[in-house]
Amino acid sequence: MSNAESRRGNLAGWAFIAPAMVLLGLFMVYPIFWSLWMSFQTGKGLNFKFGGLANIIRLTKDPVFQHALSNTMIFLVVQVPVMIVMALLFAVALNNPALKGRAILRTAIFLPCVTSLVAYSVLFKSMFAVDGVVNHTLMALHVISAPIGWMVEPFWAKVLIILAITWRWTGYNMVFYLAALQNIDPSMYEAARIDGVPAWARFTRITIPMLRPVILFTTVLSTIGTLQLFDEVNTITASAGNGGMPADSTLTLSLYIYNLLFKFVPNYGYAATVSWLIVLIVAVLSWIQFQVAKER
Repeated sequence: MSNAESRRGNLAGWAFIAPAMVLLGLFMVYPIFWSLWMSFQTGKGLNFKFGGLANIIRLTKDPVFQHALSNTMIFLVVQVPVMIVMALLFAVALNNPALKGRAILRTAIFLPCVTSLVAYSVLFKSMFAVDGVVNHTLMALHVISAPIGWMVEPFWAKVLIILAITWRWTGYNMVFYLAALQNIDPSMYEAARIDGVPAWARFTRITIPMLRPVILFTTVLSTIGTLQLFDEVNTITASAGNGGMPADSTLTLSLYIYNLLFKFVPNYGYAATVSWLIVLIVAVLSWIQFQVAKER
């Protein structure tokens, strides 16, 4: 191929991808840099001006932001490990060829993550109401003596959100583990059985090390999702008109950004600063997780 033909081929290739590149630049790259620029602006609505580090200083003095950050980190520290462990245990159990009805069980556990957010939020609000089926069942089993205010008491509101996102996303992570388990050579388990290695040791010495890349992937993905938690708190607790109440106990960083933009007088600069803080936290936590999971 001559140089001229090579150049024509390159130009044709660039011509094909140019529309996609323009759209990516317009709707992804430009908004990223615009939000970074906005994070240094102060003022309400469209009346903003360059404020330097004013928004960053405001973060250190904003009790609502600090409360939202605390709530988000509680959800992250409690919910992500529970969900990852449950997904891993479900995957190992459902990967057993001797288990009857594996296909039905896999579908049942995976189904919540494709369920409509609004539908399951309404269902959870009904089930966990003061006079809902959950309180009636717990009282019938004599687990509790009085109904729990799941959406009224701060502690139980957090528990409700953790239950909701765990129920919805455990099956999603389970599918990744199931796919990875299919690639582990069964002869490794057979050799371990012949050598008398117990089931728990096979799980910790064979399964977990072989799944380490997938565990890292799902942990990072779940960390990002939890730090951006908005849907559940907005539809289950905040949709009652209480903005993340009771006592802002389920107010997250993403919901706080939403409030700054749409509930209060718009403050684009401060909202952009909070958004970039989430990016920074995600980057730091992802780096830590990669370092912990790095091959020794």
